[in-house]
Amino acid sequence: MSVKLSTLDNGITVVTDSMPHLGTASLGIWSGAGARDEMENEHGISHMLEHMAFKGTRRRSARRIAEEIEQVGGDINAATSVEQTSYNVRVLGEDVPLGLDILCDILTEPAFAPEELAREKNVIVQEIGSVLDTPDDLVFDLFQERAYPGQAVGRTILGTPQTVRGFGRDHLAAYMGRTYRGPDMVVAAAGAVEHERIVDEVCARLAGISAEAKPDLPQARYAGGVHLAARDLEQVHVLIGLEGCAYKDDDIHAVQVLANVLGGGMSSRLFQDVREERGLCYSIYAFHWAFADTGVFGVYAGTDEGDVGELTSAVADQLLAVADDVSDVEIARARAQMKVGLLAALESSGARAEQLARQVLGFGRIIPVEEIVAQVDAVDVASVRRVARAILAGGKPTLAALGPKAGLDPAVRVVDCLQAK
Repeated sequence: MSVKLSTLDNGITVVTDSMPHLGTASLGIWSGAGARDEMENEHGISHMLEHMAFKGTRRRSARRIAEEIEQVGGDINAATSVEQTSYNVRVLGEDVPLGLDILCDILTEPAFAPEELAREKNVIVQEIGSVLDTPDDLVFDLFQERAYPGQAVGRTILGTPQTVRGFGRDHLAAYMGRTYRGPDMVVAAAGAVEHERIVDEVCARLAGISAEAKPDLPQARYAGGVHLAARDLEQVHVLIGLEGCAYKDDDIHAVQVLANVLGGGMSSRLFQDVREERGLCYSIYAFHWAFADTGVFGVYAGTDEGDVGELTSAVADQLLAVADDVSDVEIARARAQMKVGLLAALESSGARAEQLARQVLGFGRIIPVEEIVAQVDAVDVASVRRVARAILAGGKPTLAALGPKAGLDPAVRVVDCLQAK
């Protein structure tokens, strides 16, 4: 087996997947802390920290970080999600020590220089403005806030202009010290890598990370509800959802198959009914977001204000019908789509490293691809019908709709329809 795993004295996990046929390597440091770990006055600080990662350390300026990576042909990036933050580089195999040194440097010796912080605050405020000007992004934020009101899991990842502008160096350092802890961190690498060499480098450079686990998070409380936002737009953007399941739930694969059957591709029920047969939209799809202790199952579509009523009625009809008449053919097709997506992703060293890190953070172990494929193959008609009925039985739809006022009221009918099932 090419995957190797080691746990350091301070709890940091190092996991690698050697791919000898590659000349490049993807590596990163994942923290099991994201927007959900923020206190109310820290809204957006995880994302702020991600932005500040490449803005200089005590040894390197922001420009030097960029030049050192690009001088060897590499690239560097970072990402923030609800429950995780990652810092990644891709380099030639011979430059792995340099990439790892830079990653460790930005996490252990960040400068948080006042002038860089001031500039980056403005950049993030512009990013927030960009989302507000992008309705098919904004509607997802409105949806999440309504599904989990008054909780960090329901707040936007970017924060608000007010919270972002209020962050100082001490705020960033305190948040990092509280949440970036050894038992909640993974160093993952795939491609032209040597496990023992990376372990030695991490031991030397991240030994100062605390061995104490980060504070526990409060249990998420799904609530559901309606958020209507009138905007002068060409379309009404509609997001309809119900409570799903956590990623450790035994039914996770059945719920994902359900999402594929409903709206996972051109052959899906929603695409064929709402777009191909009725011509009510350009884009429509189903999704399932799984978190550590909760999840949301939903459908997104954008349509003309005059077509909202028919579209949402069609979505409700398909949601209700699939629990009773999903077929073996549909299940087989959805399983095949999921397996191809999984296996195709593993052809990329970056995707391999990310999957390894997420498995360790989420499950505490590496899950062989054969095990995942077997779990997907075990999904059948009975299990998909059962999870569809369970989701519908939750009885608390979430609706977010954004667009012309005349199209908002018809959207609410879908909530009544799902509650009256």
